[in-house]
Amino acid sequence: MPLISPDDGHLTVFNVFETDTAELQDDVLDAMRDIVDHADYPGWISSTLHAGIDTPGTANYIQWRSLADLQARYEGQKFRGKTVPQFHKLARTTRLLQTELEFTQQRPGLGDTVEISPDRDDHTVLIILDTTPDNQKELLETLARPDEWITTVPGYVSHTYFRGLDGTYVVNYAQWESKELYDAFHHLPEEQRPADVRAGRVRARELVTGRQANTYRVTHSRSATTD
Repeated sequence: MPLISPDDGHLTVFNVFETDTAELQDDVLDAMRDIVDHADYPGWISSTLHAGIDTPGTANYIQWRSLADLQARYEGQKFRGKTVPQFHKLARTTRLLQTELEFTQQRPGLGDTVEISPDRDDHTVLIILDTTPDNQKELLETLARPDEWITTVPGYVSHTYFRGLDGTYVVNYAQWESKELYDAFHHLPEEQRPADVRAGRVRARELVTGRQANTYRVTHSRSATTD
């Protein structure tokens, strides 16, 4: 199964698609699954498909050995001539986000490595925070730091921050035990959060220029090492 580890050195790509209907979401997932199940690209490590819960859409969490391997895939004739047009036809918006892992934290007792698998029952939250190259570093320093309080929040499992390679965004990938527990945390009144957490949230909002968020369930995963 794919693992998120601060020591792996992988390039992580998030392919995030928004669709107008649940039916189109299923069409995107079917097309993605076909690609994932036949993947044999040099440097490809794993792909994990996510189905949108709050709004229709998909996310593919992909690990690559290096940026050069990914670019070779993107420059392929089949990818440019067939794959890209296919997904632009099915999805209302598409984002292909190239990132590096900056910070990860789990609930105490779970270790340092985060597991991603359809065999788990995680309620997955993906938040893309747009920013500027001048502010990306401070945004990461504000958010990507150890947080003891969140480990006491019912339902919390893990959260990980990724740095966008082009400097214009930060990605938060988080796991919770259920939608109900995450929603309770998400809508928690500000005055019930610790003072340092509130201050960080205020500063982060000042640094962010846009926000895209959805929740997901993992539906399929395949790794090169399992074949």
